[in-house]
Amino acid sequence: MRTAAASRAAQPSVSLIGAPSDAGAANIGSCMGPEALRVAQLGSALETLGIRVSDLGNLSGPPNPRGPRDKPYGLRNLAECTHWNHTVFDAVLNELDNGQTPIMLGGDHHLAIGSISAVAQHCRKHGKLLRVLWLDAHADCNTPEISPSGNVHGIPVACLHGMGPEQLTTLAGSAPALTSGELKLIGLRSVDDAEKQMIRALSIEAYDMRLIDELGMYKVMRRALRDIRQGNVHLHVSFDVDFLDPSIAPGTGTTVCGGPGYREAQLCMEMIAETACLGSLDVVELNPALDVRNQTATLVVELIQSLFGKTTLLRSV
Repeated sequence: MRTAAASRAAQPSVSLIGAPSDAGAANIGSCMGPEALRVAQLGSALETLGIRVSDLGNLSGPPNPRGPRDKPYGLRNLAECTHWNHTVFDAVLNELDNGQTPIMLGGDHHLAIGSISAVAQHCRKHGKLLRVLWLDAHADCNTPEISPSGNVHGIPVACLHGMGPEQLTTLAGSAPALTSGELKLIGLRSVDDAEKQMIRALSIEAYDMRLIDELGMYKVMRRALRDIRQGNVHLHVSFDVDFLDPSIAPGTGTTVCGGPGYREAQLCMEMIAETACLGSLDVVELNPALDVRNQTATLVVELIQSLFGKTTLLRSV
């Protein structure tokens, strides 16, 4: 790992991409997440670290119709979610090809199908190893057949491994976006019974809150980051706000008690930053309609600063 000073010396050029869709979620409101992060001064906060920030504004797409489950897949708003993911895919891939570090501002977590599929295609084209850290209270590893809700934000991990509707599983090309071992789940505390079997079947490395309680965040992150080294690794972080404990982050639609507190979350982000491999980021499921004076968005901005190298003191690792 690099020192914090070395990381700051090679700061990336970042593109903010708003994707204001909650078509994949049970609760409306995360479509306002990009603007909440802008109100919390995300761009300016990154610029204080010496990062060049380009805010590309919000992508356009269909509204959320809030309809019943669609046929034949039994998912809600599948056509709308597919449109949004294709739009996100194109935007993220374009920024990667231009040498930028894209930050996709959701919206709900179904949008990560598009962003990670773009990252996967980019990595294959350039011969890079891809690693994905999925920070979330939920596994998001349902398929249409086992999904109890039919909400598309509950299926992206399975889709990225090639299991789900073809229009979502083939965004990165004919092969699945991710192969076994490329994605790691961190912070789990709400997993459906069928998802437990799916995680095992797909050989996904998963760290639930019990393990974090037993070992501490430091040891868990050391394990999760053990194969992430400088050089040829592109690290993508998909950060669902419900990863955080609702006592510090109430502004999300699917809160689950018992998540990481402030210092645990900061340590997680700081250790990711020290790899100096971060190449792209999702920030999803921020719902300002459920927040208190935008406090969740403000916290998320602080955590993103840590993810990009902000530290209390100069540290050598």
